Amino acid sequence: MTVHTRRGLYFEEMHVGDIFKHEPGRTITEADNVLFCSITMNTQTLHLDAVRSAESEFGQRLVNSLLTLAIVGGIGVGDLTQKTTVANLGFGEIAFPAPVFIGDTLYCESEIIDKRPSASRPGQGIVTLEHRGLNQDDVVVCRARRTALVKFLPGE
Repeated sequence: MTVHTRRGLYFEEMHVGDIFKHEPGRTITEADNVLFCSITMNTQTLHLDAVRSAESEFGQRLVNSLLTLAIVGGIGVGDLTQKTTVANLGFGEIAFPAPVFIGDTLYCESEIIDKRPSASRPGQGIVTLEHRGLNQDDVVVCRARRTALVKFLPGE
């Protein structure tokens, strides 16, 4: 019998140009949006006030963009970084080219953009990923470049 434990990829298993289409997606509820806005103290009318948001150019409430970013960044953890990442080093370019509304379902694809061994941390490497969040209609709603410190394969 073989026992399998869910994990992400080690540095050597990541290849520049590879694209991962992550599932399942995540449907955003009103409760998600209100809770996220509340715990982050973001009282923006466009996120919370159905009446005033209906008067905006969008005609409805917008999902908090930082919630969108958090979900898009989180969807791929099991495929890419679960138990193999040492640290998230930072985010670079972040864009929200289309709005996200309550009831939308977010999906994510991640591309490995660059990688190199760490100069200061033996047995670890620096990987740059681009996460692309898409809604249920395959419209890109979020793009984010992220740099992570990733472990080498054990014993390498």
